[in-house]
This record gives sequence, structure tokens and C-alpha cells, in this order.
Amino acid sequence: MTTTPTLVTVPCFSGAPWDDRQLSPLKAAYPVRTMRLPEALDDVERYADFVAAQVADLSDYVLVGDSFGAVISLTLALRQPTGLRGLVLSGGFAANPLPAWKNTFGRNAHHITGALYRNGTLRYHAASLASKYDVGAEVPHTKEDYRQLFLANTPAESYNARVASVISFDVRDQLGKVDVPTLLITPEDDQLVGEQAAQVLRDGLPSASEVILNNTGHMFRFTHPDLYGRTILNFLATLDTTSDVVGKTSQ
Repeated sequence: MTTTPTLVTVPCFSGAPWDDRQLSPLKAAYPVRTMRLPEALDDVERYADFVAAQVADLSDYVLVGDSFGAVISLTLALRQPTGLRGLVLSGGFAANPLPAWKNTFGRNAHHITGALYRNGTLRYHAASLASKYDVGAEVPHTKEDYRQLFLANTPAESYNARVASVISFDVRDQLGKVDVPTLLITPEDDQLVGEQAAQVLRDGLPSASEVILNNTGHMFRFTHPDLYGRTILNFLATLDTTSDVVGKTSQ
């Protein structure tokens, strides 16, 4: 008998759990579990340990990771945990995608706190997250909305620790270990991560398919929750009918 998996949603770099608006497209069909990321951890493996503890009681689940949450979900999936049926990764990467100058900045980010963090770092980060499609989205967002998201949810210590956690992150040579069907959801316009990151995942994961969401940017969990939810549900419907779904489509 086929059971209904629990959808475990893993947050983005802000650490904020998924809100009701983002979860509502999924909750009608599946049990859903969300969480807030722990503070000030500077190692992706330790974030994966945290998520592993959140799913320890589940015998059947799908990890749905958004941005930094996709990196954490991928890291846990590499361990081939019992009960993991599928993987949904949006805006993630298998290796640090930042250019060299950003890595240098990141290594010194722990010095940036207070007003400089609030008005410097977060304004720059918000600009990197934004897309030309955000204004006309299902839920319109501005750069200031993204800055406020981080102001409300992300202490400077946690932001800086998460930057440090991805500087040396590189699991490209381990992608073949992921043994579950995987959906990559890629925005049309990603100013933060870039399209090559999705290509590396698509080429390296054994059972990966990719859907490109037209007219979306990196933050489509926030700007296009209905489209995002439908895309996830379409993928989940395939889990009982196929174990290998490979390809690339657009929506």
C-alpha cells in the first residue's frame, strides 16, 4: 500500500519558516512540516544534522529545500536517509557559486554588524535577490520587502555564519549518491545563483528533472507561491509511477 509522504520544507538563507500563504497550495493534498533554521551555525553538515533530527520520526517524506534550504536538503540526501522518497530543490547549488571577490567579502563578514549590516549588507543582498519579474508577481515584492524579511528573521551573527558555511561547500563529486527522484525548480531570472548551478545539479544527479518557471526570479517561494506549489504537486504525482524522470521543461 502506498503511503502519503510528509512534505518537509527547509527554509532559505533568511532562516524563516514557510508561512501559511506559501504552504497553502501544498497542505490541501499532503501533510506538511516546516521549521525555522537554527541560529549561528557555520557548517552545512550541521544544518543537515538539524533537519535530520526534524524528520527522525518520519518513515516517508519529501524534502523541499528553498535556496540555502536546497543546499541543506541536498546535503542530507547525500547521506541516503531512510524514509526519503523524493527531493525538490529550488535555487540551490552543489558548489559555492560566488565569485572570488564575494568569497573574500564573506570571510570578513563576521566584522559587519549593527547599522552596517542592516543598511549595507542587507541592502546589497536584497538587490541580489530581486528580479525584474517581482513587481508583477502573484505576490508583488520589492527589494525593501526582502531586506525586511532578513531584518525580521536573520541576526547578523546567523547571516555571517551562513555565508561562512557555503564558502568551502562543494559536493559535485558526490551527486551520484542521491538515490531518489529529484525535481530542480529554476527561475527564469536568477541574479544570485545563476543558471550554471542548476545545470551542474541536473547533469550530476542520477534521477533529476528540471522545470524552469518563466517570469520568476530567485525568490519565487515568496512571489509565486501558487505556481511553485503546483509545480511541486505535479512532481509528487509522478513519484508513484516512475523512479527515473530526467529532462528539462518550462512553465
